[in-house]
Amino acid sequence: MKTSTTERLEQLPFTRKHGKLLTVSGIGWALDSMDAGLISFIMAALIAEWQLTPHQASWLGSIGFMGMALGATFGGLLADKFGRRPIFALTLLIYGLATGASALSTSLVMLLIFRFVVGLGLGAELPVASTLMSEFAPARIRGRIVVILEGFWAVGWIAAACIGTFVVTASDNGWRWALAIGILPALYSLVIRWGTPESVRYLESRGEHEKAQKIFRSFEQSPAMFAPSKPRERQVASTPAQHEVQDASSLWSAVLRRRTFALWTMWFCINLSYYGAFIWIPSLLHAQGFTLVKSFTFTLLMTLAQLPGYAVSAYLIEKWGRRSTLATFLVGSALSAGLYGFASSETQLIIAGCLLSFFNLGAWGALYAIGPELYPTHLRGRGTGAAAGFGKIASIIAPLIVPPILAGWGASALFAVFAAAFMIAAVAAFTLPEFRGRALEN
Repeated sequence: MKTSTTERLEQLPFTRKHGKLLTVSGIGWALDSMDAGLISFIMAALIAEWQLTPHQASWLGSIGFMGMALGATFGGLLADKFGRRPIFALTLLIYGLATGASALSTSLVMLLIFRFVVGLGLGAELPVASTLMSEFAPARIRGRIVVILEGFWAVGWIAAACIGTFVVTASDNGWRWALAIGILPALYSLVIRWGTPESVRYLESRGEHEKAQKIFRSFEQSPAMFAPSKPRERQVASTPAQHEVQDASSLWSAVLRRRTFALWTMWFCINLSYYGAFIWIPSLLHAQGFTLVKSFTFTLLMTLAQLPGYAVSAYLIEKWGRRSTLATFLVGSALSAGLYGFASSETQLIIAGCLLSFFNLGAWGALYAIGPELYPTHLRGRGTGAAAGFGKIASIIAPLIVPPILAGWGASALFAVFAAAFMIAAVAAFTLPEFRGRALEN
């Protein structure tokens, strides 16, 4: 039986071309993370400099997520229509220029407008990049590759923490210089536009077989970076249920409804807890009496724990499978959130914060690996984008609910809410099908 180009692509070893694509996409991902992380440090500085109330400051976080919700939803749709590569480049250009322009803000309203535009680009970039990487990765290590891609988020957030610690605190205009650095993604969009290939699956779905063959051959002829391991028995879409998935016309078709509901639930709950905690942690530490420099230093230490979280998740996702890995990290996140809520000393805060970073970001990696696997090619971009867009609704809500919960019930109640959300997400993870070692559905 003749093997299709996409099937042959999935059976390739991990080549230098794969490594280049992962690196180029990962740098774009890290720049996205750096921009998203900067606002938590800038928010803490502006509370002091502009005398913002907690309610006003919370909008600095939420307005960006409003843009991200729209960007994630429409970015996926545009990627399915115009291709993964051009939309990936466009998103970097949009949020890079908007971030640089926001350094010139003279009022809160002006800064909020720029942050909304930044959010449009940020929200669209992530699901498009993960979809592109998923569609090139060899089937037997696809989950691990996507988690490694997600791991670049930690690199970007660490960069944001360093900028916050050493640039934002350097002068009264330190926050402006920090935002000016955020223009880098606009320049990097040129690398994405001309330095990355278009998805072979996307080209084949559009009938552009000659272009797809040319890109496939470039990967096939590229030297392997690692000796190919013995592949697992490949599962092809041959059952009636799998054919129903391929023929589905909507994310809410009967065969996809359960997957979509579970994925949206996880995205909502994880976004609520992650952004509710990490956008506010520098400001919460400052409010507890720590200096701005010390608050940022503590946050930097917590952020460093993200890297081993991703590394362990990347290893386990091909050993335990997607569901078990994701659920384990979500339960760990819930327990860590509970510990942080009751932490009082510096040591307790740092340890609990590191555990929360470790488990939460490991869960993020597994979540990004699962999403693209749930949908056929013609729905993959909008499936991952719509889930991310729905999750961003929680990101909008999260910064806004922190001040009233803190004022009314304290930090222990706030982090109990986050812990409960993580547990709900863990339950949802177990309702999804397992795709370890399986080919993506066309």
